Amino acid sequence: MELNYLDGVDLRQLGERLKAARKARGPTQQAVAEKLGMVRTTLVAIEKGDRKVSPSELIVMAKMYGRPVSEFVSKQANKEPFVPQFRLPPGQGNVTEEELSAVVLELERMASDYVELEEINDAVVKPKFPTVHLLNVPGVNAQQRGEEVAAEERTRLGLGDGPIADLRGHLEEVVGIRVFYLNLPPKVGGLFACNDELGACIAINRNHPPARGNWSLAHEYGHFLTTRYVADVSFIHDHWGKTAAEKFADSFAKNFLMPRTGVCRRLSDMASARTNGIVTVGDVMSLAILYRVSAEAMFRRLEELKRIPYGKWDELRHKRGFQPEKARTVLGLDPHQREAVLPLRYRLLALSAYEQKERLTEGQLARKLRTDRVSARLELESLRLLIDDSGEIDDEEFLTMEFDVSAPVLA
Repeated sequence: MELNYLDGVDLRQLGERLKAARKARGPTQQAVAEKLGMVRTTLVAIEKGDRKVSPSELIVMAKMYGRPVSEFVSKQANKEPFVPQFRLPPGQGNVTEEELSAVVLELERMASDYVELEEINDAVVKPKFPTVHLLNVPGVNAQQRGEEVAAEERTRLGLGDGPIADLRGHLEEVVGIRVFYLNLPPKVGGLFACNDELGACIAINRNHPPARGNWSLAHEYGHFLTTRYVADVSFIHDHWGKTAAEKFADSFAKNFLMPRTGVCRRLSDMASARTNGIVTVGDVMSLAILYRVSAEAMFRRLEELKRIPYGKWDELRHKRGFQPEKARTVLGLDPHQREAVLPLRYRLLALSAYEQKERLTEGQLARKLRTDRVSARLELESLRLLIDDSGEIDDEEFLTMEFDVSAPVLA
């Protein structure tokens, strides 16, 4: 790499990236400064963008932080890094600043790679985000506002009152949000950040059950619709959030995933199929699977809607030892599969950049896919099959068939 690769680099952007990488890796400013043979105040000036870093200094820091130099000087550098936007709530003891910075930085890198792949493939699409909804409306509390916005958004997206089969795909393809599934700290359900360079990005904890992940995704989408340029980290609590923004997001997720009319109608259909009209545990579990939420979320939703006795979930769970996973097995209800780390469109763009555009080496492709070279080859084969199955077929391959539409299927 030539020594002039720092020419034209925005010092403030470079400083922010160096600071974020250092905090994610762990060393103190004093430790880094001693390694570079400078006083700490000089490093502070570098991280603020007040002092230009030399190529040799940058190489040493990149090695200490475990990052390639290109990551700091890339033209794809985010003008407004995600990491500085995140601040842990006061007294939050579940996650350290270092843990949070590390996962936010990974989210930022993935989003940056996404943008780069779009540009390589000439597939940059400027999403038309919906207008930001007001969070505070006179005479309406946060929970009511969440229900209102959820109903409006379902109507706008043409979802009606039925289950959302693929929330991630809908948000990515229709809304234009980048959704990734990462290894987040156990107590973190999801992260959300947005800026004009990388767009709206959501990270969901891939170690959580799929139903929990679906809830976290809807929760973060609620933040996107109201506090779009305010980064959010969603923690797993045993109670509703106390701030208005958190109360809104929880209410939005509940009403967006489990709309009142749809849930009630389907429960009534299940009960009316029996002569006694009784709602069973199996009915509630079936609804939870259908609407892609946890058993607890569906029980509490039906309690709130007064369709089952209040406190039924607590009674089952704590007094009778009810275990949802075992119940699913007994009832033959298959749990949902876990989501892939990277969006499908991202992976298809990587395949195109490697095979058609020839802009990525095999090693670069593996890094884009966050895997090793052998696994990257297997991923390519899977993507090729997907494209082959959904691609166009020549007219000559079609056969004309005459058949009686009234004939029995099993004839």
